[in-house]
Order: sequence, then C-alpha cells, then structure tokens
Amino acid sequence: MAAPILGGKLALESHAAAPALSLAGDSSLAREEYVLDVTRRGIELRGGSVSAVLYGLQSLRQLAFENRGTIPVVRIHDKPFFAYRGAMLDVCRHFSPIGEVKRFIDILALHKLNVFHWHLTDDQGWRIEIRRYPALTQTGSVRRGTVVGDHRTSSEYTDEPYGGYYTQDEIREVVAYAAERGIMVIPEIEMPGHAVAALAAYPWLGCTGGPYEVMRTWGVSEDVLCIGKESTLGFLKDVLTEVLELFPSEYIHIGGDEAGKQAWKSCPKCQARIKAEGIKGDSKHTAEEYLQSYVISRMEKFVESKGRHIIGWDEILEGGLAPNATVMSWRGVDGGIEAAKQKHNVIMTPNSYLYFDYYQSTDTEHDPLAIGGYLPLERVYSFEPTAGIPEEYKKYVTGVQANLWTEYIPTFSQVEYMVLPRMDALAEVQWTNAPKDFKAFLPRLVRMTELYDRLGYNYAKHIFDIRASFTTDGDKGEIVVTLETEGSADIHYTLDGSEPTATSPKYEAPLRIKQNAEVKAVAVRPTGNSRIFSEKIDFNKATAKPVTLKVAPSRGYDFNGGPELTDGLSGNDNYKTGRWLGFQGKDLDAVIDLKEPTEFSKVSFNTNVVKGDWIMGAAGVTVKVSDDGQNFKEVASKVIPSLGKDDKDGLYPQEISFDPVKARYVEVIIKSDKLPTWHGGAGNPAFLFVDEINLQ
Repeated sequence: MAAPILGGKLALESHAAAPALSLAGDSSLAREEYVLDVTRRGIELRGGSVSAVLYGLQSLRQLAFENRGTIPVVRIHDKPFFAYRGAMLDVCRHFSPIGEVKRFIDILALHKLNVFHWHLTDDQGWRIEIRRYPALTQTGSVRRGTVVGDHRTSSEYTDEPYGGYYTQDEIREVVAYAAERGIMVIPEIEMPGHAVAALAAYPWLGCTGGPYEVMRTWGVSEDVLCIGKESTLGFLKDVLTEVLELFPSEYIHIGGDEAGKQAWKSCPKCQARIKAEGIKGDSKHTAEEYLQSYVISRMEKFVESKGRHIIGWDEILEGGLAPNATVMSWRGVDGGIEAAKQKHNVIMTPNSYLYFDYYQSTDTEHDPLAIGGYLPLERVYSFEPTAGIPEEYKKYVTGVQANLWTEYIPTFSQVEYMVLPRMDALAEVQWTNAPKDFKAFLPRLVRMTELYDRLGYNYAKHIFDIRASFTTDGDKGEIVVTLETEGSADIHYTLDGSEPTATSPKYEAPLRIKQNAEVKAVAVRPTGNSRIFSEKIDFNKATAKPVTLKVAPSRGYDFNGGPELTDGLSGNDNYKTGRWLGFQGKDLDAVIDLKEPTEFSKVSFNTNVVKGDWIMGAAGVTVKVSDDGQNFKEVASKVIPSLGKDDKDGLYPQEISFDPVKARYVEVIIKSDKLPTWHGGAGNPAFLFVDEINLQ
C-alpha cells in the first residue's frame, strides 16, 4: 500500500508484497489509546478515536523508516500519560505565513503532540483579522522597523516596515488542517499587557490615550490596557467573540503575563475602578495586582458563558485565580505547584526546561543569536512535570508544553533548528511518566534524525558534538572531565589550547586536571568531524575543593550545587548555562574546605546582572575563617553599592582584600539585594547570581 502519512511503500517482514492495512475504531480503548498489530497476514490498527489511529500511523511510519520499508512483526499497545501535549509558536515577533504554520503542525503531528498554541497578539504585532476592529491589522500588524542584534544593547533599527497577519479564512484553513492531524489549535489573545499593537491601532484603549507605536524592539512595555474604562472590557469581549467563532477549541488563552502596573497606579479611571469595586491591597498583593485578577475574572466569565474555558500564564495567580482558569506555569514550576494545590488544572511549561528559544549549546559563538538561556537536549529530557507536587494534587497537572518565542528567530528554517531535535525529547516527557534513561534515548533519537533528513527538516546536530561533564574530586584536588559523543566516533583531545585532530591523543578515560588547562576535543567520523569542543579550566586556591552551602539556591538555579563555585569554570553573561548559582531573597553562604591550612589575602567573584529578569548585583560580602570548620571568625566585610538605573547588564567582578590569613576553612557570605525604587518590581527581593569563588 501507499499512504501520504507513511511516505512510501510498505512490506511485511519476509514478504515482498504490500500488506493489507486495517484501520478501525475501538470503543473499549481510551480516547488516545491505540493497538497496532503487525503479523505476517497484515497490519491491524485500532484506536479509541481518530486521533489515536493517527498516533498508531505515526508509529507505523517510524517503524517503516527505521527498517527501510520492511515492517517487523510486532504488537504495540500504547497511550499517552498527559492529555494535553502542546507546543507554542509566537508569530508576533516574526511572522510565519500559513504554509510555514502548517509545516509546524506537521512537526507536532510527527511527535504525537495534540495541541498547537498559536500566539497571535503582542506588543510587536497583531496577527489575526478582527472584522469589527479593522485597524488592528491595518495599523497594529505593521511595525516601522525592527531592532538589529541584541535588543538589550543595540540602538540600531531597520528602516523597513515589518508585518503580516492572517485573514479569518486563513485561520479557518489552519484550524481544519490541524484537526485532520488530531491537533487542537488554541489561540492566544494577550491581555491586559503585551497589548501595544492594539493600543497603536486604537489609542483610546490605553490609560494615557497615546500616541502609541507598534514596538520595534523586544522586551516588555509598561503600556497596558486601561481597565478603568468599560469600553476597554467591551473591546476585549468583541475580540473574543470573533475569536470564539474561528476556533472551536475547548480553551482560549488570554495571556495575563508581564503586565506592568505603573500605568494603573497613575490612571484616574483605573483608580476609580479599584475604589468602585472595593479592591484593596494587602500584604500579599497590591490593589493593582488585584485589578489584574478582576479583569481576568471578567474575561473568564465571558468565555465560560460561551461554553469555553480560559488558560493564562502563571501571573494570573497574582491577586487571586479566576474560578475555572487553567494555569500555564512558565516562571519555573512553583506557580504550577501552587495552582495544583488550589485544585486548578495546570499546564507545565517552565522556561528552565521548555523554552525552545534558548541556546542549545554553550558554544554560542557558532549558534544563531538567541534570547539567552541554555537548554540542552538532556535538560529537556530530564523534566519531571509532577516533581514536587503532593500525590493528591498531581492529577491537576493535565499537560506539558514547550514554547518558541521568535524575537531572534526570523526564518522558519531557524524555527526548525530551534525545535528539532528537542521536540523529540519533549514528546517522551509528554507521552510517558515512566523513568527515563537519556543514554537509552539517544540511539532512538539518532534514528529519528534520519527521518528528519528524509523530510528535509533543518534540525540542530548538537547530539553529534562532544558532550562534556566536569566534576570535582575534593580529596585529590582535581577537576575530572568526562567526554562523550553519540554514535561510533573516536574522540581526540588536547589540553594546551591547540586544535585537536585525528593524530591528537585519543580519549580513553576521564581526564584528571590539576592545573590550568584549555581542553579541546573533536569527534572524528568518516562522514565528517564534529565541531571542536573548547573549555578553559582556571585554578586558584579554592579550585576543586569541597564546598558546603549553608543556604540552598533557588529552585531551578541550583544546578550542581556548591561544586559550581570551585570547579574552575567561569560563567559567561548567560546565567542559565549551569555555571551560575541563583539566590532570590537570600544570601549565598558557602564554606570551602581547603583540606589544609592555606594562606590567602583576597576573595573575588563575579555577579551576573540582568535587570529585566530581576537579577541584580551583590549588596555586600563577608569573609570568615576557621581551623576546625565549626568556629569561624570574621576577617573582612564590605558593602557593595547598589546598581543604578543606567548601569548596564553584564558581569560585575567583585573582590575584597585583607591582611594575609592562614586557615583550612573559609566561609564566604555574599549578600543579595532588593530591587531598587527605579525598578518596575521595586521592593521585591532580587536574584543574586554568582559563579566561581577565587582565593588568592
């Protein structure tokens, strides 16, 4: 037989003829459950729904490809663990025509995802036709230029207008295309923040009346919808009415993230709304945060009246959660855990595990410019969606989703590069709750990349590069370097910074480093060598010494714990690479065991500052010493001035010097700060990120 979804002719094992293929529904199976029976007589596929049958066809497709078109005799009985298995594509920062959107849906179908989350409105563009408000697309879909390079440091813009939007007929076409592949399309209409494109089209929607301009750069605007005007709420209902007509999905995503509250504080109409509704601030939330809860609740009631439900980002927890809202937890997992404990459905999508716009490698010089972060394949695969949730609340975690924000992704080829092969790791996280083995997963992934090649996808090939892990041997004072690569390949390395070749020493066992070194390695294959791996290891008196943290880092930024501070590896300005430890609202307090009395007179370290992410510098540092590890005395302390509004993001070296002291144990306390008055989050605890502690 031949079928488009399979992409070729099939033959049963030991049979040359094309087999008979029987497809059938089976009411005894769960909705997404299927049974695939391959015998020498033919192929029988039964499913609890059309979607389940499609999943079985995808499995058959993969079997056929892996076996060069010959299907082995096999029985597969399978169903997913999570009901919601999604991926989000942002088309606001960079627009994808419907042909590319369909190709994205094909990728989801290949990996048995069942939800396409379509991010359609934002500060940088409004992408959906709303017939009652034509200016949304006439004006709001076009920005007059786009920032060039890293928006955090660049002041250069293109002078070419950038835009695009989907007509309602095109929306219907995409929805139908997805439905044919068992995929539900959930639209996202951002409110009350991320709405500058709408404000540019209709300035009366804002607190100031404008003028507003569709944003040319990335980031978050303080301009938000004016909730004090009933006309604004009427506008949102009108928009949602047309959206509901276009999308038959059970859910409508209403955003709710990163909405600035400053405009509401100074807006007479918003303050009047707060007074009229009896909204009051308390120790947990400001009145303005409760105002956000008010508008989300209003929109939820409207959507519920139409027989649908809302989803919002985890900020909708602030000020109280609308009764039937589903929370999409993106700022780590804590929001999801809190929502589950409140018996609300949760979609886990933490940025630290599932933001596919993050770098896939620490070799950022050779990867396309990204927004930052670090999300290798292994970290995606390691995500446990229900970890940390009490057993009785785990049932409220109904799904898992990855997100692709496109600020730095101008082409669809790069979309493919960023989602593949991470989508394959995501698919296993979504499909099964069984223990996972990354090393067992990799050979399966290699076979999947062969299918990517066949389909013409531009996937990232980092799995064929060198993977390195660094551990400290505190007893021997050594850094242990383990090198791996996927597939059959010899690894060759150097330690002096020279380029490795096939004639360089062959890697046979973990490398044990006792002094400054620049490790470089390459995987040598007949089909071509991998990219060269490179890492510098710098030794000081604390390097490779045991570390005890008296205060645990914040969840998601603990990485390897204390050893991160003495592993000889310095972090760059990407604070999510695993080279930094992050602390919010608490100080770093580390005790280093130097193993023997050692003289030193200076302690130094770097902090990483990203003000927009609430990451500030250190507020002070204190150094204590001890001979027994129990009784410490202070030898030095100093206050570090807080950063100003005009101070740049980046690395801030800090040091403290004192008269030489000799001791076995040294305690370093680095104080965190609060967000200053000029910051949008003023008064809240800031994050403190620190990498190596150097003793000299």
